[in-house]
Amino acid sequence: MSKYLIVLNKDEDTLSIVDLDKQESIKTIPTSHNPHEVVVSKDGKKTYIACSLGNAVDIMDNDSFEIVKTIEHPEFAFPHGVDLTKDGKKLFLASTFCSKIFVINTETDEVENVFPTYQDKSHMISFSPDGNTVYVPNIGSHNVTEVDVESEEVVNHFPVGRGPEGLAVHPNGEHIYVANQEDNTLYVLDSSNYETLFKRRVGELPVRLVFSPNGEYALIANRYSHDVSVIQTEQKVNNQVRPWEIKRIPVGRWAGGIVFNDSGSFAYVANNKTNDVSIINMETLKEEERIDVGVHPDGIAYLER
Repeated sequence: MSKYLIVLNKDEDTLSIVDLDKQESIKTIPTSHNPHEVVVSKDGKKTYIACSLGNAVDIMDNDSFEIVKTIEHPEFAFPHGVDLTKDGKKLFLASTFCSKIFVINTETDEVENVFPTYQDKSHMISFSPDGNTVYVPNIGSHNVTEVDVESEEVVNHFPVGRGPEGLAVHPNGEHIYVANQEDNTLYVLDSSNYETLFKRRVGELPVRLVFSPNGEYALIANRYSHDVSVIQTEQKVNNQVRPWEIKRIPVGRWAGGIVFNDSGSFAYVANNKTNDVSIINMETLKEEERIDVGVHPDGIAYLER
């Protein structure tokens, strides 16, 4: 089984294919303008690339590592966050400047539904572990939109910190973690009632948040402090169990997209301004190596095939 990273290079309109065994980029592929966010299909055969300033979604064949189709839509306005339903049959996409959600059928690769969030700068897409709910952080409204996946309808909005961007639901489904870039905080919310349970200071301008596969850690990329906050989700101290930042790992300049390998033994961080990817060993919680990629890498995905 070969292991790869797919890294989007925003400022040169390319993506890099990184061979993790060789720890080097083995291919650079032209994309539409300004590729930002990326997700690999559930069967591993395709990769979807949201190209924000190009107002397009590119589709790459993962056998040939070539772009085979580009989806365009007249209402795209900075298409950005992407993720897939649990069965992989639909892709949800947040388009930032029109604040609309686009639903793409992954069998036909055509847009089949569009609906507004009624909020300002709807930016990312994150599914609940059961696949029933999509959460959309709205940077300009300082809140999060809840979308019912089956009906494809907005059902709720709830407040968080200022400028929410990074968001993920803990694998146990009980807590929602939100990184708020304008006030440099992490909010931890109860997913049953959206009550804010904890507030934590993190680094400067937190922009991405991902959980390790087992839920032990949340990693937050802090763009302006050039580091990654390591949140232990259940730190036990003095008969208390709480989420706590146990380390802040220095990486390259402008930490951005983060992804884990399938086992959770390593995490990979795209460094926007040093044009490389940091490899973080999750046992030692240290940066082990960096891999050179293209100009302004940000969106990143992991692929085994």
